[in-house]
Amino acid sequence: MGLRFRKSVKIAPGVRVNFNKKSTSVSFGGKGVRHTISSTGRRTSSVGIPGSGLYYTKSSSAKKSRNRKNNTYTTNNEYTYEDPYYEVEQFNSFIETITSFHKNCDYSMDWDKIRKEPPPFNLEKKGPNEIEALESLNNYKPNLIEKIFKNVNKKKIDKLKNNVELSKTKDMELYRNWEKQNIQAQSILEGNLTTYTNILNDMDFLNNLSEFVPKFDFQFSNKDEMIIEYNLNIDNVVPEKYATLTKTGKLSIRKYTKTDYYEIIQQYVPSLAIRIARNIFGLLPIKTVIINTKNNILDTSIGEIKNITILSIKIDRNTLNGLNFDLINPFDAMSNFEHNVRFLKTKGFQPVEKINI
Repeated sequence: MGLRFRKSVKIAPGVRVNFNKKSTSVSFGGKGVRHTISSTGRRTSSVGIPGSGLYYTKSSSAKKSRNRKNNTYTTNNEYTYEDPYYEVEQFNSFIETITSFHKNCDYSMDWDKIRKEPPPFNLEKKGPNEIEALESLNNYKPNLIEKIFKNVNKKKIDKLKNNVELSKTKDMELYRNWEKQNIQAQSILEGNLTTYTNILNDMDFLNNLSEFVPKFDFQFSNKDEMIIEYNLNIDNVVPEKYATLTKTGKLSIRKYTKTDYYEIIQQYVPSLAIRIARNIFGLLPIKTVIINTKNNILDTSIGEIKNITILSIKIDRNTLNGLNFDLINPFDAMSNFEHNVRFLKTKGFQPVEKINI
C-alpha cells in the first residue's frame, strides 16, 4: 500500500494552501461556498446548502487531455461515477432546495410570551446552579483512597467548594440573560426601531441564507413597515447544465434549454423573497415588508455591469400567513401582493421600478 502525502496550511481567514505529491492548490471561500485552484490548471467551485448536505460542484481545466480516454467528459457528455443515480438525485435535490425556500421559516419568536416569562429564581434566595453545587458538597463522602490520602480528600473538598462559588456566577449570568431578554421583548412590543435593528444584527438575520444573500440593507419607515434590499448572484447559484441518466445508466451532463434554465430562476428569485418575508414576520412584529431583489447584469450596449432591481414586492403579514406554502408556485403567489416584475421566458428578469412605502 502506498502512502499518500497531503498537507494543508492556513495562510489567511478562509484561505488555505494544500500540498500533495503531484500538485499544489489554493482553496478559498466561506461556509457553503469554496473555490479551489490547482497547479494542474483545474478549477473547482462547490456551493452547498447549509444544514442540508446538498451541494453543486462545477469543475473546469485549463489543460486539454492528449488521451481522449482520460477526459472527464466524452463526446456525448457522458462520464462515469461510482453511483450515477445518487449524483442525479443530489443534483435534483439541490434544484428542489433553491426553488423551495418559501416552504421554510427560520424564526418563530413570541415576544409577548418571552416578556411574561418569570425570572429563573428569586434573587433573595439561592439560584439553581448554587443549590446543585451545595448538594454535591454536602453529600460528598470520601472513598477509600481519599480516606487514606488526606491531601486527596482535601483537594476534592476544595474543588467542590470552588464549584459552589462558580455556580453563583452562573446563576447571576442566568438572571442577567433573563433580564436582558425581558427588557428586549418589552422594547420590541413597544415598537422601538433601535431594538428592531439590534435584533436583526445580533441574530445574524440572514445567516442561514448567507450563501445566496451575502449582505442586505434594511430601513424602517415606522414600527409596522420596513424595506429590505439585497443582491443575488444568480449565475453562481443556478447551474446552466443538469445531471441525468442515459438509457445505459451512465451519468450525462447536458445543457439546459433557455426556457428551462430561466424557469428555475423564475422560481428561485420569488421563493427566496418569500422566505425572507417569513423570516422577518417570524422575528419582528412588523406588518408589512417591501423586498427589493437586485442582480448584476451585463449591459451589452455599453459593455458595463449594471446593478438592477429585478423584483419589488410589498408583502403583508396577514395575506402571507394565509398561503399554503407547500402547494403554491412562488412566482404565481406574487399575484397576492402588490409587486413589480417583468419576466421573459428566454431572457429572464428585466429591470423594474421599486415600490414605495
